[in-house]
Amino acid sequence: MERLRPYLKPDAKVHDGTYPESAIPWFTEGMHANAHYFSHPRWMDDWLAFVHRYPELRDRWLGVLGTLDGKVLVDVGCGPGNLLATLGGKPLIAIGVDIATGSLERAASVGYVPLRADGHDMPLRSGIADVVAINGSLHHLDDMRRALIEAARLVRPGGYLILDHDPQQSAWDFRGIALLAWRMRLPIYRWLKRGGHTAADDEQIWALATELHHRPGDGLTRELVNSTLRPLGFDIQIYPHSHYVGREVMTGTMGRPPLKIRLAQRLSGIDPNSPAAALSLFCVARKPL
Repeated sequence: MERLRPYLKPDAKVHDGTYPESAIPWFTEGMHANAHYFSHPRWMDDWLAFVHRYPELRDRWLGVLGTLDGKVLVDVGCGPGNLLATLGGKPLIAIGVDIATGSLERAASVGYVPLRADGHDMPLRSGIADVVAINGSLHHLDDMRRALIEAARLVRPGGYLILDHDPQQSAWDFRGIALLAWRMRLPIYRWLKRGGHTAADDEQIWALATELHHRPGDGLTRELVNSTLRPLGFDIQIYPHSHYVGREVMTGTMGRPPLKIRLAQRLSGIDPNSPAAALSLFCVARKPL
């Protein structure tokens, strides 16, 4: 709590328990799903070990930031700590914000100062962060625009707000046969007991319940990012990619979606080689000095 105190709003009501905790007066169904799924010990052990833990991600982010050394990092929806575990470095402080207690315990073990809070309304002071990261978590929040505005509030002049690993809406806008196949995959997975579908824990059911904006017809768009952050004074660069691309994403390399996704895109009238077909958007928003 003492490390966190200089970064809190003067009137913040944060309980000092196992880890600092801000009151969340209203839990939506999506929040309940996220709190449950991202607290499950076995699922989060696997998540920390394997999800977003590839070298191209590290190269992509550090191609913008150079290093986290000496910086104030706020990671919104930090989960079990994958981003810092992947990027490395020695930030001045890395504040991990999440609503899942099990995730925060693991995030603390990899170097985060944990804070249980709602990403739509954080008890942190404005303008504190050199880097505000939202990595694969914006689509888990009920109101993506509101969450973006709240995250932008924390960025100091010269600092960055970086988004990554949120599904680009246009890439997943499946239609016709492709949409039918997408919907049929779940009963098939349950029958085969693959993809997290086991009788013991219903992992995939809970995982899907957290994906509030990752479904055909929903997801992140350039328009949402630009219309939200440009009026707040940010300079924005948006780079579409299909994940396993490093800093070369900033010179136009996108990578390719997996074969099954490319097939679904073809059946939906989406050109798999177009920027609109890239699975995610790497959004780099800088607040001018």
